[in-house]
Amino acid sequence: MEDLPKILLTGGAGFIGSAVVRQLVSRNLASVCVVDKLTYAANLASLKPVASSPLFRFIQADICDGTAMRDAIAGSRPDIVMHLAAESHVDRSIDSPGEFIETNLVGTYRLLEAARGYYAQLPADRRSHFRFHHVSTDEVFGALGQEGFFTEDTPYAPHSPYSASKAGSDHLVRAWGDTFGLPVIVSNCSNNYGPCQFPEKLIPLMILNALERKPMPVYGKGENVRDWIHVDDHASGLIAVATRGKPGRTYLLGGQAERRNIDVVQAICKLMDVAVPAGAPHADLIAHVQDRPGHDFRYAIDCSRTMAELDWHPRETFESGLEKTVRWYLENLDWWQSIRAGTYRGQRLGLGS
Repeated sequence: MEDLPKILLTGGAGFIGSAVVRQLVSRNLASVCVVDKLTYAANLASLKPVASSPLFRFIQADICDGTAMRDAIAGSRPDIVMHLAAESHVDRSIDSPGEFIETNLVGTYRLLEAARGYYAQLPADRRSHFRFHHVSTDEVFGALGQEGFFTEDTPYAPHSPYSASKAGSDHLVRAWGDTFGLPVIVSNCSNNYGPCQFPEKLIPLMILNALERKPMPVYGKGENVRDWIHVDDHASGLIAVATRGKPGRTYLLGGQAERRNIDVVQAICKLMDVAVPAGAPHADLIAHVQDRPGHDFRYAIDCSRTMAELDWHPRETFESGLEKTVRWYLENLDWWQSIRAGTYRGQRLGLGS
């Protein structure tokens, strides 16, 4: 255990963060100290499979609290900081942009400063191995037309408060690398789906609404296109970036699975028809609703450079991953029923009212 790398991971009780933690700990890849504020989107149940491991430690703290971040880093003495803590729901950023500025920009700044102070006092051998890995999104690049892909050199053009706040945090991280010599890495990913995703996101919302015989809302005509990656594939990619990536580099992680939103929803309906035949045809529940303000048309990632450099590739096809995801939500009612009963009941967000 002493030879394993030590990782401090912010946002580890969230959807993507918990998937990374489960892989790191269950595969004995690292000892992990999770830092999480435990906001509405976090769920300690997502960490239950590894919570009893001696490789796992949890600290409840806010990344905007600079003292708490300095203490967490000093106490865990990490070789790698993986920064996943963020406000990440686009619709909520339209309704409450201030929270996104505070967490994604100010919080990233506080964490960078805590990491910079820690890095400065490390002995030379440990400084050579230290990494600050910032996890971001493809939404910072804005919208694509019918053709083309985001690459590591795509200019930033964010359109929502969420994507603007993440673009700003990306720039802060790179600035701390260029100005202060902090060994930083940035990764940008496409849309994630899979187990333990907060049910206001498209795929879990559609699954649960179909199960409960509620309308399945599709923005506009449903023709907006996203590139989908299963969260476990993203998690393995993040581990590859954090442990094998080169400081100063950007790595793109995508699932090579572009789908129109309406096609995703119809695929869920077909899987639900098989899994819950009493509710068939679930496609009758599809309801087109007012589009999201500033809704980007298409995202798609070219992750070929990451695959070549880090020997990583997504293992799930969209079809295999979606089937597993539907099955997980149907088999894990305890995980989401309390959320649907209280924190989030499936209401429409993001109209800016």
